[in-house]
Amino acid sequence: MNNVVPYLIRAYCEWMEDGNLTPHILVNCDIPGVVVPEGLSKEGKIVLNISSTATTARLMTNEAVSFKARFGGQSQEIIVPCHAVLTIYAQENGEGMFFDAKTEDAPKEDEKPNLTLLD
Repeated sequence: MNNVVPYLIRAYCEWMEDGNLTPHILVNCDIPGVVVPEGLSKEGKIVLNISSTATTARLMTNEAVSFKARFGGQSQEIIVPCHAVLTIYAQENGEGMFFDAKTEDAPKEDEKPNLTLLD
């Protein structure tokens, strides 16, 4: 089964833009595969404006959010794996959603569930 986070990122982004709000994501820059401008993160995190007006070639797949944006006057390619997104929120009012920072692995087929029989 697919992870729900990419679907929620897309849904919240669309919902915010439909309401004339500006979607931002908080990204954990320590996750492998994150490509963001060097020197702009603080304590391993960065906030990115992912609105359609602030980005070009924005693509939100089940694996990552990618786009081009200008930082310091230079266009840069940004890639954020979905599991690196900590939250998505509207700049104007803070409404949005936090995502669990840990990723849970699916149980292996040979593992038995830990169940307890209750009377």
